[in-house]
Amino acid sequence: MSDLILIVRRTIRAAPERVFSAWTEPAQLRRWWGPVQVECPVAEVDLRVGGRYRLANKFPDGSVWWITGTYEAITRPRLLIYSWELSAGEITLGGSPPPAQAPERVTVRFEPKGDATDVVVTHERIADQTARGSHERGWLGCLDGLVEFLRA
Repeated sequence: MSDLILIVRRTIRAAPERVFSAWTEPAQLRRWWGPVQVECPVAEVDLRVGGRYRLANKFPDGSVWWITGTYEAITRPRLLIYSWELSAGEITLGGSPPPAQAPERVTVRFEPKGDATDVVVTHERIADQTARGSHERGWLGCLDGLVEFLRA
């Protein structure tokens, strides 16, 4: 298992409950999720410990990459911990083949800061530096989208 870690943070002008809801409700996720030029046409969330999620990242060339995983910890509106698996092609919410290695893990903290929320994303178990760089660009794009969504 890799020990590569990525931490990104952003202060968002919204209460933790509002930011948490935007992160966990499918209708809201579809509106902001994804890096620049990537759409999220499918977002499914079973928000409970042991529940699964899946998000579609549709790229400008039409290709779709799926992010799937299982919720490991949920403390509303302060914390989410979930596994992270990335694959191409169609994946159903109920099943994806077991990964060859332990899935990556994402921890999202929603920390109150006056009338805003510090969102801290810690992405662990990253396979290599190339994947880490890709994740960093993706997370920064997602957080930019979240800021814009919650500003509206």
